[in-house]
Amino acid sequence: MAAMRSVSRLLSSRALSTTVKRGYAEEMSFTFASGNQIFYEAKSVRQVDVPSFSGSFGILPKHVPTLAVLKPGVVSVYENEGNVKKIFVSSGTVTINEDSSVQILAEEAHPVENIDASAARELLTKSQSQLSSAANDQAKAEAEIAVEVSEALVKAAE
Repeated sequence: MAAMRSVSRLLSSRALSTTVKRGYAEEMSFTFASGNQIFYEAKSVRQVDVPSFSGSFGILPKHVPTLAVLKPGVVSVYENEGNVKKIFVSSGTVTINEDSSVQILAEEAHPVENIDASAARELLTKSQSQLSSAANDQAKAEAEIAVEVSEALVKAAE
């Protein structure tokens, strides 16, 4: 038991010294890109809210280093000037580094103001139809993903 306490103290000391050495920044360098566009490239921003499979969460300059998978939804970027940009993402990853830099790499992304609500609803109807007529497991899985993305797209357009 005493050996376990020694290991626990050692691990706690190491974790504490790593945190102290990390020297969190007061600003957050932000990069956000997708296959179709670069939205931000090493720009300083105040806060970013992202949709994740573990639940939506906000990122501030002193956020703990994290790697997360984005789910379909809206990324909200709070710029230093006070503007809020909302960008729909179909999927992707978010990486938060020790130096407070953040990278979002989206499979596909579009500003919310560019989304056509009727086209999004039409896409949802088509995806639901494909799901109901899926002939095998692969077709069903692909259709389920399309439905999930379409539903998030419709919600973002509203």
